[in-house]
Amino acid sequence: MVIDEPATATALAAGLNLTVDVVESLLAELQREYNGYTVNAPDADVVSQTSSNAGNTDGNNAAPRGFELRNIAGGWRIYSRAEFAEIVGGFVLEGQTARLTQAALETLAVIAYRQPVSRARVSAIRGVNVDSVVRTLTQRGLIEDSGTDPESGAILYRTTSYFLERMGIGSVAELPQLSPHLPGLEGIEEFYDAGTM
Repeated sequence: MVIDEPATATALAAGLNLTVDVVESLLAELQREYNGYTVNAPDADVVSQTSSNAGNTDGNNAAPRGFELRNIAGGWRIYSRAEFAEIVGGFVLEGQTARLTQAALETLAVIAYRQPVSRARVSAIRGVNVDSVVRTLTQRGLIEDSGTDPESGAILYRTTSYFLERMGIGSVAELPQLSPHLPGLEGIEEFYDAGTM
């Protein structure tokens, strides 16, 4: 659930200090359990009949869960079931209306004022890694890929029309000017003196 790519049985075995065979067996068992022994389970009918005869005390013939375990792209991953895609999608889209974090707002401001700009440049300006924040802003439709830097080959980002719509402006030229908020030249000596203390 916490990794962003399918986990191989080998990686899971190493993390759990188990053999690969044991992990593969456990994964297959989990997959069948999550499927409620009814979907893609080869022994579903036999297990279901045995369980119902035993008084259904072990819960093995339960209905399928809202999620499933899939073995794809050389690894295992948990997915929501296709029949619940609309419901899950509603929650995901609803989450997009949530407020942005301070880190997301700062990253968005840098991109808005410096666009088109690479992730590396935004990271240098903010002093922290912004990969996940850029991914979030892209998913929310506030920024987009605007090509690559001809010198470095880095992907450049810019704000979208949705960003302008959310800000209530017609173009980035209407963004507030930063110069009134920057320190004046009269205070520059104090700034440098404070830095040398």
